[in-house]
Amino acid sequence: MSGLSSREMEYEMPTGTIKKIVSERGFGFIAAEDGKEFFFHKSGTDGNFDALMGGEKVAFEIETSPKGPRARSVRTL
Repeated sequence: MSGLSSREMEYEMPTGTIKKIVSERGFGFIAAEDGKEFFFHKSGTDGNFDALMGGEKVAFEIETSPKGPRARSVRTL
């Protein structure tokens, strides 16, 4: 078993690198491999927000928010 859900196996999740973490405010930014940058909130992680560090490689999903696209389901690779 690969450890991926059937939903994750249907498409490849975008990947990128943690660009910046603002831990006291509970958010950060991901520099995606396609050159785009995405905001993420700690509620959009898999519960590991406090362990995330700048430069870490992550996979994520993209959702639409009132302020534009943002990352969710952020998890380390």
